[in-house]
Amino acid sequence: MTHLTCSIETWPLAAAFNISRGAKTEARVVVATLKDGDAIGRGECVPYARYGETLEGVAETINSLEPAVKADLSRDDLQLMLPPGAARNALDCAFWDLEAKRSGKRVADLIGVTPAPLTTAYSLSLDSPDKMAVAAKAAAARPLLKIKLGGDGDEDRIAAVRRAAPDARLIIDANEGWTPDTLKTNVETMAQYGVSLIEQPLPADHDEILRSYDSPIPLCADESCHGIASLAPLVGLYDAVNIKLDKTGGLTEAIATARAARDIGFDIMVGCMVGTSLGMAPAMLVAQPKDLVDLDGPLLLKEDRQPGITFQDSEMLPFSAAVWG
Repeated sequence: MTHLTCSIETWPLAAAFNISRGAKTEARVVVATLKDGDAIGRGECVPYARYGETLEGVAETINSLEPAVKADLSRDDLQLMLPPGAARNALDCAFWDLEAKRSGKRVADLIGVTPAPLTTAYSLSLDSPDKMAVAAKAAAARPLLKIKLGGDGDEDRIAAVRRAAPDARLIIDANEGWTPDTLKTNVETMAQYGVSLIEQPLPADHDEILRSYDSPIPLCADESCHGIASLAPLVGLYDAVNIKLDKTGGLTEAIATARAARDIGFDIMVGCMVGTSLGMAPAMLVAQPKDLVDLDGPLLLKEDRQPGITFQDSEMLPFSAAVWG
């Protein structure tokens, strides 16, 4: 018989991290654990208030499935019982991890992926131009920087970052912080500073405006992209989609969403909320076709879970079975 437990954990950040919707000083995650004899499977999720999720609510949802788990709930059953979101992500990844432990195979083998090193973006928090310049200078040797913007003064911020990191590739995440009135000016400004991608410039409910806008920089959907069902409405609006397991509801749908997105013609970013290596590991498997990778969550923590993924600057090395899967 399989047993389910759930816990809430707090992981302090190395420094306060700001986006257009607010600031945080710690990552709070929910971990689901499945135990079948000596085999243990774990999955981590980060509830996101933007989607109406709370730590307590997600933990309660996970715990409510304990009777079903004892009655032999399967991973396929789970896809029908819970909608995409953080709760399903933690449980889905725990099921994958447990399946690997039971079979003696790695999850990578089960899904037909050959793990290879990946280069992740490194995120710079939204702040004053001077403070963002200091952060950019410290990270200037990293090949890919993700800049959090989304408000008045964004031109000064991106100018300061570019001066401090002249050789880095820059992508922008506005976190829905721009408006239809400022879109064109902001995008043109980003183009002047060599920005190569802009993520979610407008609130998700203003997406349709993008249909008549010919952006000089590729646009990537984040808050507008969840699972497979969200892809079709994004055609003609975005060039790329950001796939996060906390939005798709786990590795199972993330794999299917990535496959469908490629078939449609979207470029793909594989992203994350701020969490530990336990949450990044399954996402690394989705990103193995060398998509754009934004899995720097552990780099933003004061201390990562141990054992964790090994980072060599911005390069993520294939992880061991002790980490996950």
